[in-house]
Amino acid sequence: MSTPRPVTRLQHDLTRYRTAEKKEKTDRTTERQQLAGLQQRQQQQVDTFGMPTLRVVDHDIADGTAPVLEKLSTAPSDEVTAEVDGATEWLGVAADEILLAALGRTIAAHGLSVEPFRDLLEAFRRDAVGETRRFATWADVLDYCRRSANPVGQLVLALFGHRDAARRERSDDICTALQLTNFWQDVAGDLDRGRVYLPEEDLERFSGSRDALAARRTNPAFRELLAFEIGRTRALFTRGLPLADMVGRRLRHEVRIFARGGLAILARIEAAGYDVFMRRPTLGRAELVRLVVRGLWR
Repeated sequence: MSTPRPVTRLQHDLTRYRTAEKKEKTDRTTERQQLAGLQQRQQQQVDTFGMPTLRVVDHDIADGTAPVLEKLSTAPSDEVTAEVDGATEWLGVAADEILLAALGRTIAAHGLSVEPFRDLLEAFRRDAVGETRRFATWADVLDYCRRSANPVGQLVLALFGHRDAARRERSDDICTALQLTNFWQDVAGDLDRGRVYLPEEDLERFSGSRDALAARRTNPAFRELLAFEIGRTRALFTRGLPLADMVGRRLRHEVRIFARGGLAILARIEAAGYDVFMRRPTLGRAELVRLVVRGLWR
């Protein structure tokens, strides 16, 4: 058995050098990965900041109680709002500039049409100046939905690569139906905000329905009126639901969940005897879970 050779100082120094060199290479690799991750994160933030500005499509987003730009920056989720605030502090750039730059990059990156954005801005303008507090006809209500709700569906379709008229028409049906469902669900709350989305021509047709609005109490005329509006809204959902079979799996699930959720709200209004004054019709957690599960399977 041979005796181990002693480790000389030179060998010891060489080993230390090679270890240090290896660590330095590892550190450089880590730095490059971290930089790449940061760059990817920044790009994700750009896309994240861009699209949530589209989600401020609720009909009372511009009710006149806060600046439009403030609402555009705070209407998305708290997480997105926090990210915008953090980027504002980090970069020293105003939040509106970040949002506009991000939106511009999102439009360019995905080749989006600017028309849906113009329609959304027109809807915001109408809200802000009080043009949407009353509607004379059903056609006027649909035109408002065309600008305030339908553009969101059109943009989602475009992001998934769908730009044809057939899918767009079905998407418009669902988006309009969802907006209308929100109107019928929020009759009482909208009255408090000085808004009535029930067309004047229908209020005239169902004599006595105005009395229900004034008293904030359901009467037979109002029940007939709301049943009439719900029937038209349900027809739009029915016409739009085939969109689910015209898109890919991920979007298909979302189309079904949103459309069926709207239909469930309409059914809840009916079950309450069309009384939307005593309590706002909503879905419970168990119902929401069932909708999601059903949407995932069929």
